[in-house]
Amino acid sequence: MNYHKINQDTVEAFRAICGKEFVLFSDNLLEKYAHDETEDYHYMPEAVIKPGSPEEIASIIKLCNINKIPITPRGGGTGLSGAALPIFGGIILSMERFNKILDIDTLNLQITVEPGVITEVIQNEVKSLGLFYPPDPSSKGSCYIGGNLAHNSGGPKAVKYGVTRDYVLNMQIVTAQGEITWTGANVLKNSTGYNLTQLMCGSEGTLGIITKIVLKLRPHPTHDILLLAAFPDLETACKAISAIYLAGVVPSGMELIDRLSATLTQQYVEELFGTKIQIPSQPEIGSYLLIELDGNHPEVLFADAAIIGETISHLVVDDPLFAESAEQKDQLWKLRRQISPAVNAFTLTKAEDIVVPRGKLPELVQYIHAIGNEYGYRSVCYGHAGDGNLHLNILKENLEDAYWNKEVNESIGKIFAKVVQLGGTLSGEHGIGIAKKPFMELAVSDTQLTLMKGIKKVFDPLNILNPGKIF
Repeated sequence: MNYHKINQDTVEAFRAICGKEFVLFSDNLLEKYAHDETEDYHYMPEAVIKPGSPEEIASIIKLCNINKIPITPRGGGTGLSGAALPIFGGIILSMERFNKILDIDTLNLQITVEPGVITEVIQNEVKSLGLFYPPDPSSKGSCYIGGNLAHNSGGPKAVKYGVTRDYVLNMQIVTAQGEITWTGANVLKNSTGYNLTQLMCGSEGTLGIITKIVLKLRPHPTHDILLLAAFPDLETACKAISAIYLAGVVPSGMELIDRLSATLTQQYVEELFGTKIQIPSQPEIGSYLLIELDGNHPEVLFADAAIIGETISHLVVDDPLFAESAEQKDQLWKLRRQISPAVNAFTLTKAEDIVVPRGKLPELVQYIHAIGNEYGYRSVCYGHAGDGNLHLNILKENLEDAYWNKEVNESIGKIFAKVVQLGGTLSGEHGIGIAKKPFMELAVSDTQLTLMKGIKKVFDPLNILNPGKIF
């Protein structure tokens, strides 16, 4: 499709819809919307619009249909796949004014929110009522819940509690034709036609604009235990993961951290926050597992922790470190959650979130190391290893730009091919966006792609919603 440029007449029309102060048109105001957290990608929008209601969004979409203007929805700008970048120009539809918690239903354990609410705000609000919203991506302090839906985000607790789509009951959307509708019902079971609610999860803003979300909640667990186990290498740590499950224990979190990412994060946290994170640091340590257990009965948690200690005793470098206070727990979780900003402060990275059956993790990390040696770069591996979701950050350091953009991308293609061979796929939670779009055919058959493109055509026949993403 040939998209049209925005002119002064369309700018004035947008301003008439949602107010002059909510339509940004000058380059200095647009700059922060030209990038997210994906490498060094940069795509300048022609305008940024900040609507305040579903009706305003509907009017904006109808105007964009008439004028053939592409629309790129944007949440908190924390994405790692480039899904919120306006590669064809047009408008950024920023959801930052949709920032209200609308209702908390303690009788039915549900919360209704707008998509611009920060995920951690939701968690803290329901926790004050003894309730629990488990999905907690590492960027939970800045990411929007709408972006979590768009990418079906997970986080450390996904290993026990599931990912975002497991907690979405219903949502209000504005379609590509400017129609406002709900996708389902606020019930736990629903076999009434196709599941449009689940279809929207992970669709990266290509099928509709989410304006309200109904999430289900759980009672908040009253106790938790956190321990850090150190291993000689990543492969051994990955073997420990399967051994823990075979022993009958299901942790609420099982996070893999390699030695390099731990070191970079310790330095980063000390420089930024003035905090020293104390962890075992013997020279023979090559990786760590951060293991959390939660529940309502401390005696059960300590019994499970004892089983874990016995199960991995022949694999660890030393006895696991038990966090003895809330402060120590916070420090260990900070070590995990600050890895991504720490690594990106160190050097430019290519960030991938590949996922394989967890029993295949040892073979995958061996292959990643071999590819890194072949192509001459360092990488860090960390992430939600309990569910097979590995975050791989390839470090640019002193590599030449041409090599970084060609040969390193070639090596990523080889890693993706290995992931698929092992029964995995390209992304566990970051999405496809534009970063992984060239590799989609490795993991998705022609039949699947045809079906996906057909769904896109039905929802968005003029291809104005986030065009150029996924495929």
